[in-house]
Amino acid sequence: MSGRTKLILALTVLALFVTAAVLLPIPSPAGLRAWAAETGPATPLVFFLVYSVLTVAPIPRTVFNLAGGLLLGATTGIVVGILATTVASGLSFALSRALGRDLVTRHLHRAKVRAVNDRLSDGGVLAITSLRLIPMVPFAPFSYLCGVSSVRFAPYLIGTALGSLPGTVAVVVLGDALTGETPPALLICYAVFAVAGAIGLVKVFRRKARQVPEKSGEEELPASAPAS
Repeated sequence: MSGRTKLILALTVLALFVTAAVLLPIPSPAGLRAWAAETGPATPLVFFLVYSVLTVAPIPRTVFNLAGGLLLGATTGIVVGILATTVASGLSFALSRALGRDLVTRHLHRAKVRAVNDRLSDGGVLAITSLRLIPMVPFAPFSYLCGVSSVRFAPYLIGTALGSLPGTVAVVVLGDALTGETPPALLICYAVFAVAGAIGLVKVFRRKARQVPEKSGEEELPASAPAS
């Protein structure tokens, strides 16, 4: 597949995802309960599949986590939520890497593109975990960004699972937010996660800053004279 074809396909998929995120209706609590009653014992499995597929598009995970708490209870809702989150992030990563990685690779000579790529790839699990902890970082777009970067799949997936776990637990447990208002406790949790994520990013940046002078010093060392 040529680079131009990949770019057109990537833009088409992205447009479809954005359209789905805007147009798909958000079901009411009553509608969710009715759906669960019709589905019966298969509700956790069906919910897992729907969650995993739909959140590949930029649809907020909060809606699904709240629904998980409402329909499945705290324990099952948390397990299904984190598993579906991990699967969705892996699908987003793979799709983005298959369609967009070549385009980014051609622009790695640009300082800004290279800087973002290096921060993500060198930060490893800590960088991904820290960014996933920050609620303001959108889930699906960040997955796409990681897919086109040089981040390795295993650290990305581990960091996603670790960084998404606290928020998933908080939202599932506070499933009563489906009443239409955001509970103050949920806002407090988000603030704590954001601070924790910011601290992790600071550590990543400091570690990166220490590595740069060390590499520069090694490159400037003169070659040893040959033995006579």
